[in-house]
Amino acid sequence: MFRTTMRPGRRAALGASAALALTLTACSQGSATAPQAPAGDGDRPVTITYMNFSANGGHEGDLDAIVTAFEEANPDIDVQVETLPYADYFTKLLTSVAGGTVSDTFELNYENFVTYAANGALAELTIENADAYTPSLLESFSHDGAQLGLPASFSNVVLFYNTDLFDAAGLEHPTADWTWADEQAAAEKLTDRSAGVWGDYQPISFHEFYKALAQAGGEFFDAEQTAATFASPEGIEAATWLVGKSGTTMPTEADGAGTADFDTDLFKAGKLGMWHSGIWMFGGLAEVEGLGWDIAVEPGSAEKASALFANGVVVSAKSAHPEEATRWLEFLTASSTTVETRLATSWELPPVADQSMLDSYLEVTPPANRAAVFDSLDAVVLPPVIESQQEMQDIVGEELANAAAGRKTVEQALTDAQTRVTALLG
Repeated sequence: MFRTTMRPGRRAALGASAALALTLTACSQGSATAPQAPAGDGDRPVTITYMNFSANGGHEGDLDAIVTAFEEANPDIDVQVETLPYADYFTKLLTSVAGGTVSDTFELNYENFVTYAANGALAELTIENADAYTPSLLESFSHDGAQLGLPASFSNVVLFYNTDLFDAAGLEHPTADWTWADEQAAAEKLTDRSAGVWGDYQPISFHEFYKALAQAGGEFFDAEQTAATFASPEGIEAATWLVGKSGTTMPTEADGAGTADFDTDLFKAGKLGMWHSGIWMFGGLAEVEGLGWDIAVEPGSAEKASALFANGVVVSAKSAHPEEATRWLEFLTASSTTVETRLATSWELPPVADQSMLDSYLEVTPPANRAAVFDSLDAVVLPPVIESQQEMQDIVGEELANAAAGRKTVEQALTDAQTRVTALLG
């Protein structure tokens, strides 16, 4: 199952959208296509340019290896790569769109994909093998019913748990069938404040709230995305779920909750029974001697919903060679060369549906239940995206903090947040 907090076709853009719209208008009045090599003719291959950020800082050679393998299999196409630091990437991308020098293909994280898709900057893709991709990941990069991108990599959030604490308490380990009620019951039994042991940790934040809202069956916006709707019974249930843990089964801000690495250090010290966190923590936890831990799909309430963080790749609407560009992106995202390279170098996870291609990843322990990473993709939720993205996130986080600290009731905090977020929609 795929859940998005925005209705298909109603995804709003990030803060750069106004500038992007202006640059696209300007480009339409003149030549917006970067200089291109002529179509392949004999010994003259088509040149496809590719700009990215995720290879920066250690994976440049891995990307080069994928390019080499692609060119060997496709001698009619030459791929030219530009890799930039993330901090510089989106400024350069916006500038290149404005200047008519945008690459044929480029990388986008999900939130910025929404911006470029909504402003007509991306070409619709005709892909050879849609079945190669995990369905929820492929759907993440569609817009208004059109496939405007391909998933390139992903990470997600799961429920970590301390197996030793569960065993000592005589508790069954979490399973994919667990609900919030199961998690709460276990957290209460695991919490021993005199020993400094807490049963649960889930940040009281925007990112955890929109996910919990989906798990409760609620919607962040109305169907037209003209108003926020999260101060609903489902939203109150979700916020109460998060806030109610604080000081009972989860540390408070006064205990250090919310400070850098507090939750990580607590789990590593064996003082935390359950922890909602991302799969990027696997490597660091595996290095902790004597720590028994595993993972499970996060529990839900009315339904399941796991947070998904995805990067995708797209073809510029101005590319002179969309067919060749798409062929390159399919190889970049789903070829056996790419899968093997990513897994061998721990360069994020590939978006492929064929689990047999992921055997080398699944066989590594801990955690023993790595399959939960992929099971979580059966029901995912993507973040709500608007033009004033950071301001929206800050508002929701601030009001949730007010509820957690007792400065407001959950109902009042959500109502205030809803009013403030609706005002951002204009």
